[in-house]
Amino acid sequence: MGAAVCFGCAAIALGPAAALVLLTVAAEPLRVLVLVAGAFFWLLSLLAASLLWFVWVQLSGREDAALLLLGAAAAVLLQELCRFACFKLLKKADEGLATLSEDGRSPISLRQMAYVSGLSFGIISGIFSIANILADSSGPGTVGIHGDSPYYFITSAFLTMALVLLHTFWGVIFFDACERRHAGGLGLVVGGHLLASGLTFLNPWYEASLGPIFILTLCTGLWAFSTAGGSLRNILKCLSCKQEPEGRVMLYSALQVPPKE
Repeated sequence: MGAAVCFGCAAIALGPAAALVLLTVAAEPLRVLVLVAGAFFWLLSLLAASLLWFVWVQLSGREDAALLLLGAAAAVLLQELCRFACFKLLKKADEGLATLSEDGRSPISLRQMAYVSGLSFGIISGIFSIANILADSSGPGTVGIHGDSPYYFITSAFLTMALVLLHTFWGVIFFDACERRHAGGLGLVVGGHLLASGLTFLNPWYEASLGPIFILTLCTGLWAFSTAGGSLRNILKCLSCKQEPEGRVMLYSALQVPPKE
């Protein structure tokens, strides 16, 4: 039973991200490099947050709820700071690739980099969020035997899935806001990240945390879809599986080879 819960929760938490990697990233070497770079920057934010937490605890000599809230907020800000550093690095790489190409265009667009880096932030964040929970779910033990919620594992899996998707959407929106120099978009991304992290403090009151986080995920996904250039027409075209004629015009030279006598 423990193994079934472990594998089931792992599939819920990381299954969508694994499908996205296999379908949209794994076949492209440049996207794989961006995926690794994004994970590296998230790990840098984790290292910085860990050092900051260690210093705070040593200086204050306490670990209460207020300090935990400040630590979570600082971790969010450090993640967004590292996301900005990732944007600057990938922007430079995009310009370098465009310089080296024959047609003057980069083989990977900035929007694709934004999507892949956001996905990498989500994957590595989700792995660190769910790893210990999966280890406990494999047993031995019974969830809720001491009066706790029996939905702890399944709720944690869905929260992790939402977090992975949110990071993917935030990456698309954040990069676009940086490219267009929209401070409002950056502020909304940081605010949404702080809100999602703050809602997790309502656990184990899962009705108050899981529902709003999934509503936030849906709204952020629609915003990211619109930012990436998506529209209702594109969705209908994709669902219809119909290909429009390309409408190319064939140009023939007016010069003709003289007939042989």
